[in-house]
Amino acid sequence: MPAKKSKKGPTKGSGGKGRRSLEGKKTTLPAEERHWHGQKQRRAAQGTDAGDRSGPGAPRSGGSRGGGAKSELLIGRNPVVEALRAGMPATRLFLANSMENDDRVNEAAKLAGAAGVEILEVNRAELDRRSESNGHPGAVHQGIALQVRPYRYWADGDLLDAARSAEAPALIIALDGVTDPHNLGAVARSAAAFGSHGLLIPERRAAGVTTAAWKTSAGTLARLPIAQATNLTRTLEAYKKAGLFVVGLGGEGDTPLDRLDLATGPLVLVVGSEGKGLSRLVRETCDAVASIPITGAESLNASVAAGVALYEVARRRSSRH
Repeated sequence: MPAKKSKKGPTKGSGGKGRRSLEGKKTTLPAEERHWHGQKQRRAAQGTDAGDRSGPGAPRSGGSRGGGAKSELLIGRNPVVEALRAGMPATRLFLANSMENDDRVNEAAKLAGAAGVEILEVNRAELDRRSESNGHPGAVHQGIALQVRPYRYWADGDLLDAARSAEAPALIIALDGVTDPHNLGAVARSAAAFGSHGLLIPERRAAGVTTAAWKTSAGTLARLPIAQATNLTRTLEAYKKAGLFVVGLGGEGDTPLDRLDLATGPLVLVVGSEGKGLSRLVRETCDAVASIPITGAESLNASVAAGVALYEVARRRSSRH
């Protein structure tokens, strides 16, 4: 029986197509430059668990107040490097194993290694999957992602103790229903700049410490205590019994900010939500409601109002000495 002839024709050449597709590709990091391999092996030998480390947001007692929140994933080279520079609490740094040589990648790996953050090399498909499942569909991760653990809030009583034990009169900023994490981060930045001892936020229906808040705070959330209150009104009442004055900010306030005599004493400054301002119960709890004289606009953004008020408090306190 004669052998069948193959119907397959002669194999076509690529015409250089395959070679051209490789042109212009950057080289991947050579093995000797992947210094995180040794760090990873040392951590494995020592049994280090990065998730057990206490971060800058850890409360002074009582364990985590995170409420079971999930870890977040920060993606992109610049955001990851900035977060590590700021000391954002992180558990893992993911790097694509086909990574091209880049100064930001090297810096991120070195910062993560110095902070005891686990470094894992994964393929790009795995990074795509993780980005998708963490709320970044279609986002460009650039071969790098940082897993950050839920922020560990201070207990409201611990924040009060810390503020009362400080040399300067207590100064705590309370946010009443502020839902924008960028505003939270901006307020934290102003609070740190003007000597506040910490922030008090509601546990529910308010912005928490997320990656967006971390980025906006420009690193100050690594140093400024943030406490959560199960019931903000009840916590403010407890602060009043401890000797602090509670002053709200509102456009209809009965006291101009520049005439606020309470500013020089132990103080809780309450900033209302972006749209509704102070809630009724919180307003009734305040010893005074101060207004910021403005022209040309009906109101100020919550973080801007907080910055103006904090500056005025700092000015009045310094002029008293």
